[in-house]
Amino acid sequence: MQALITLGAFLLTLGVLVSFHEFGHFLVARACGVKVLRFAVGFGKPLFTYHAKNKTEWVLASIPLGGYVKLLDGRDRSQDIAVEDEMQAFDQKPLWQRSMIVAAGPFANFFLAVALFSVIYISGVPQLPAVLQSPPENSVAAKFGVSAGDRVTGWQTLDSGAAPISGEFDSIPSWNALRWNLMDALTGESGFALELQDSNGSRFIKAFKADDLPKITPEGDPMKSLGLLPQVTPLAQWDELKLNPLQAWGFASHRVWLISKVSLRLMAGMFTGQTSIKQLGGPLSIADMAGKSAQIGWQPFLAFLALISISIGLLNLLPFPMLDGGQLLYDAWELVAGKRISLSMQEQFQKLGFLLLISLSLLALFNDLQRYLSP
Repeated sequence: MQALITLGAFLLTLGVLVSFHEFGHFLVARACGVKVLRFAVGFGKPLFTYHAKNKTEWVLASIPLGGYVKLLDGRDRSQDIAVEDEMQAFDQKPLWQRSMIVAAGPFANFFLAVALFSVIYISGVPQLPAVLQSPPENSVAAKFGVSAGDRVTGWQTLDSGAAPISGEFDSIPSWNALRWNLMDALTGESGFALELQDSNGSRFIKAFKADDLPKITPEGDPMKSLGLLPQVTPLAQWDELKLNPLQAWGFASHRVWLISKVSLRLMAGMFTGQTSIKQLGGPLSIADMAGKSAQIGWQPFLAFLALISISIGLLNLLPFPMLDGGQLLYDAWELVAGKRISLSMQEQFQKLGFLLLISLSLLALFNDLQRYLSP
């Protein structure tokens, strides 16, 4: 039964996220007057095909590990475009429209993440309080005198490691909110100040300058080195975070922005050596997390979908050929140079991009096998 839940959650995850990504491309392409030949979810042999009145072919394929939108495009040698259809071709549109169509997929994923988080906050979700445990010995928090039971009530980002300025602190409603702020500060190497309240109700401020923060390394745990960790709190003492739709959308947008920044920095760290490539996960990791979150409840599953949707959006914006970011890089070249990269050059880049993506996919699968099959 657990295996069926995991498989179902995995397929639902890929189906929803891939469909929404491709639907972003589809909607903007249609808005720009580009003819869509095929909207496909999955690869391989078609399981279901529907031909719409506008001649778009909708396909559900047998391998649910991606999808694509095929546009009318004069650069595609396999397409024979009638004269009356030429103005509906992707390659005939101005640069700004082509860039919007390409960027629409990743940004649809970010939009979906905000919407999913908003649903969670509107419905009301229990949140672990931002009450700290006794910091580990020799951690930064221990040296700064943080004690068990101190509750973080406010956050202030420090510019260039300066001392906290007088003024309002951003409210910290939960440990989860504090955790993402801390990860943003650690990965961005920026200082911050915390407004705290001790067990007696006294309020005080602790300033952590950028030079005080531990560095991100492949071996270490920066959160443990920092020493700001949550205290174990019974579920009955958790606070409910419930917002109206406008508040939820704003709070969710800020959360997606923070997660995107942190994820992008950690992703970049794999290429600079700051973070370990062992963190890269593949389909087995996604399936495992999808199944576990679905068994806990619908809110954890929606939160998982939001996180993976952000990851898909960021991954597709990487400047690799075969990804949306690679096409946007071509567009940037066209904007600067005033001419398009030749089709033959793009084809060479596509081959390189294919090798890079296959290498990353194999590495992610290898990490999965080590993680789940090793004794």
